[in-house]
Amino acid sequence: MKVLVATEKPFAAAAVEGIKKEIEGAGNQLVLLEKYTEKQQLLDAVKDVDAMIIRSDKVDAEVLDAAKQLKIVVRAGAGYDNIDLAAATAHDVVAENTPGQNSNAVAELVFGMLVFAVRNFFNGKAGSELMGKKLGILAFGNVGRNVARIAAGFGMEVYAYDAFCPKEVIEAAGVKAVDNQDALFETCDVVSLHIPATPETKQSINAALVGKMKKGGVLVNTARKEVINEPELIQLMTERTDLKYVTDIKPDADEEFAKFEGRYFSTPKKMGAQTAEANINAGIAAACQINAFFKDGCTKFKVN
Repeated sequence: MKVLVATEKPFAAAAVEGIKKEIEGAGNQLVLLEKYTEKQQLLDAVKDVDAMIIRSDKVDAEVLDAAKQLKIVVRAGAGYDNIDLAAATAHDVVAENTPGQNSNAVAELVFGMLVFAVRNFFNGKAGSELMGKKLGILAFGNVGRNVARIAAGFGMEVYAYDAFCPKEVIEAAGVKAVDNQDALFETCDVVSLHIPATPETKQSINAALVGKMKKGGVLVNTARKEVINEPELIQLMTERTDLKYVTDIKPDADEEFAKFEGRYFSTPKKMGAQTAEANINAGIAAACQINAFFKDGCTKFKVN
C-alpha cells in the first residue's frame, strides 16, 4: 500500500525515520509531501495513495474527491477538526486520530504558561504561588488527566467536570468531580480548558461562564480557539481587570486581547504538541494504526 505523509509543518526528522521504519517494515511504501505551499500540491499527491498521515493539514471534500484510492487518513494528534468527517464517511474513508500521544506535552505547557501568568509574566513584580490554589479541569480526557497529575506536584486542589466521564472515574484519580461547568468556574482560581471544538462547545466559554470566576482568576486554553467567545471575553476582561487569559492558540482578536498588558499571553502558533517526544510518538502511532488497518482491518481509533 502507498502511504502519504502530508505535512505543511513537517514532523521532526526522527519522527519521519520512525514512520518510515514502521510503514516499510510492514511491506508498504512511504511517500513524503513536506512544507507544501499550495493546496494543488496536496491534491496532486493524494491521487494514487491508499493512506495518509497528516498533522494540522486540512482534508476536506476536495482532497477526498482527488484521492480516488484513499482508504484511511490518520491525524497525528488528538484533535481532528481539520478532517471533514462527513465527507470522509461519504467517500468510505476511515478517519482516525492518535489520542494520548501528545497529552503530556500539552499538560506541561499548561503549567509553563500558568506559572508565567501567576508570576506576572516575569515583569519583576511579586506574583503568587500555585500551591493551595484550586484548579478546574474542563474535560477529563488524556490531557486533563496529565494536568491533574502535574497539579498534584504543585500542591493544588484539583477539580474537574466532564459531561462524558463518570464522577467515580474522576474521583478515582484523586480529583474532585463537580456537577456542571458553572460549578467548576465558581469554585476554582484557575480553569484549564481541554474540550474539543464541536457544535455544542464552540463559543461556549463566554462572559457569563468566565465571569463566575473569583477575583484573580486565570483562564488557560490549550484546546481550540473556537471554544472561546472572543468578543464576550474581551468585554469581560475590560470590565474585570483582575482576570488573566493565557493560550497556545492565537485568537482571531489577538490585537484586541493584547491591550490587556500583563493579563494576556498567546504563543505565536499552536504549541501544545510541539515537543520532539510528542512529535515522534504521534507520528509512529499513526503509522502503526495504518499498518494495523491494512493487516487486520483494525479501526480502534476511528472518529467518523
